[in-house]
Amino acid sequence: MRFYGITGTNGKTTTAWILAEFLKAAYITTVEVNTLSRRFSTGYTTPPLDMLKRIYAEMEEAGAKDCVMEVSSHAICQNRVGFGTVTKFSGGAFTNISEDHLDYHKTMEAYFQVKLDFARRIAEGVSAGPSSGRRDLPPYVVCMDGEGAGRMLEEVGKLPLNVLPVTVKHPKFDLAGLQLAGEYNKSNVLVAAALAEAAGVPHGEIQRTIPTLKPRWGRLEKISNPRCRADVYVDFAHTPDGIEKVLAAARAFTRRRLWIVFGAGGDRDPMKRPLMGEAAARGADRIVVTSDNPRSEAPEAIAAAIMDGIRRAGAPQESVAAILDRRKAIDYAMRSAGEGDVVLVCGKGHETTQEIAGVKYPFDDRREVSSAMSAAPSP
Repeated sequence: MRFYGITGTNGKTTTAWILAEFLKAAYITTVEVNTLSRRFSTGYTTPPLDMLKRIYAEMEEAGAKDCVMEVSSHAICQNRVGFGTVTKFSGGAFTNISEDHLDYHKTMEAYFQVKLDFARRIAEGVSAGPSSGRRDLPPYVVCMDGEGAGRMLEEVGKLPLNVLPVTVKHPKFDLAGLQLAGEYNKSNVLVAAALAEAAGVPHGEIQRTIPTLKPRWGRLEKISNPRCRADVYVDFAHTPDGIEKVLAAARAFTRRRLWIVFGAGGDRDPMKRPLMGEAAARGADRIVVTSDNPRSEAPEAIAAAIMDGIRRAGAPQESVAAILDRRKAIDYAMRSAGEGDVVLVCGKGHETTQEIAGVKYPFDDRREVSSAMSAAPSP
């Protein structure tokens, strides 16, 4: 079975799923595993090695020829995939790098080196010298539309890899029929398409598949609620860069005001919280700060850090509300939004629980959006 890995701060899940569609492959993502015989969730972006071995065995039993997987920075550091022994990657891709996981990696430089190490691991065992033109070398796609792209391209160009830079500025595929909104989704598609073509999928077959791709898994996923006058979308954006990009994508189809409902996870990188607030203030007309997964932290403290960034960016006070109860925050935004408005509920996407003080409670943003406004507003 051939393995293809996707790493980066944002876009891994979508890119991995799209590549699996092109390859007709099994996959391992943050949201679900598809062994071709069944689908299930592991609770991990990249599962531990013992679990991976069992998943691989099931995929092979089901006849899978290819496996596409997200490879997290934690998994790279911990060699969770068994590089070169259990998992020998036939190719990989880098989407982007931005502020995240610094509670673990401490600095952006260390974080970058971990992402670069994924390419190094793919190149291990290749005796040839550095070359970006040799088709017999493992393909490695670098998305040029995200942060860190230029440096990553330079560094992986020193490795024995067939380096393939892609950008929406010069697309090699026609994206006119793409149903996935946003420039970042165009980048995700082009990354997956380049890697699929390098893996042997005909260009025409990839091109025919592109218009069939539809939003899923809480990635800018439109949720219907006939009681709401606005259009409402759920998205997994949970970093400053992710919020900036999803707001930019939504702005393109917003006729009036653009709303965002979001928070930040507790017990995770605290430095990104004010940056998330700044990104929201720059991109949205109305902001509702709420709780994400506060875990062991006080929701008030997390929200205060976000609000610091919002104030720093100069957002008008009347455009901002803080409602820590996430259910009430979603309901408030949807009741307040009008015809032609767009409401983005960000941060949790596909997640179906909310962790508060060590307890996981059932909570699915998609279901909350669907059921909002069904009762009189709380006093």
